[in-house]
Amino acid sequence: MRRESELYAPLKGYLEAQGYEVKGEVGAADVVARRGGEEPVIVELKLRITLSLYHQAAARMTLTDLVYIAVPKPTGKSARRSLKDNKALCRRIGLGFITVRDDGFVEVHCDPGGAAPRRNTKKRERLLRAFERLRGDPNDGGATRYGIVTGYRQDALACAAYLGNAGAEKGSIVAKATGVPKATEIMRRNIYGWFDKVETGVYALNDQGRKGLADWAHSLEDVSPGGTGN
Repeated sequence: MRRESELYAPLKGYLEAQGYEVKGEVGAADVVARRGGEEPVIVELKLRITLSLYHQAAARMTLTDLVYIAVPKPTGKSARRSLKDNKALCRRIGLGFITVRDDGFVEVHCDPGGAAPRRNTKKRERLLRAFERLRGDPNDGGATRYGIVTGYRQDALACAAYLGNAGAEKGSIVAKATGVPKATEIMRRNIYGWFDKVETGVYALNDQGRKGLADWAHSLEDVSPGGTGN
């Protein structure tokens, strides 16, 4: 679809089939539908989902409780995720969400006024654990050059920094010196490829680990010994 007007005809037909009288471009609204003395329905049309579309729809909510946004049905690999995310957002703020296929098929994914989603307690707890584990604020609210600094990476950096100064050492000693209780496990798993096993329970920093220390030098100030490492 190249024009918003291409959305209008299928949508008008869909609403008329349900007994509505439908008119386009009424005042500031793209589509207004009336059925007897019922609350009017307003639909805002766009060729793609944008922030301005949500702004327009939110403004129409001062006129009626029955406000929908309508867009061409997305296609491609990200289509399912896009539909899911926008349906969830519409439900959260009380909007209806409609898509129109190229063949004119109209699908209502949610109606206005849906209840706010329930809190996901497990995800909330996981978020708070991740918050508590991070030492300092290493990401400045966004991605760093080499990626996001996680609590796990901070623990691995603390181990690497210690081995870089002390040389090969037992995991138990590294754990005590850095305040990272799971130091031995982190070095054994070695998911970043920074550590070499010298003998049972003893690890050393390798060349890749030294490069990692250089790459992540910006976050080393947050991983000094005595951090929580939880």
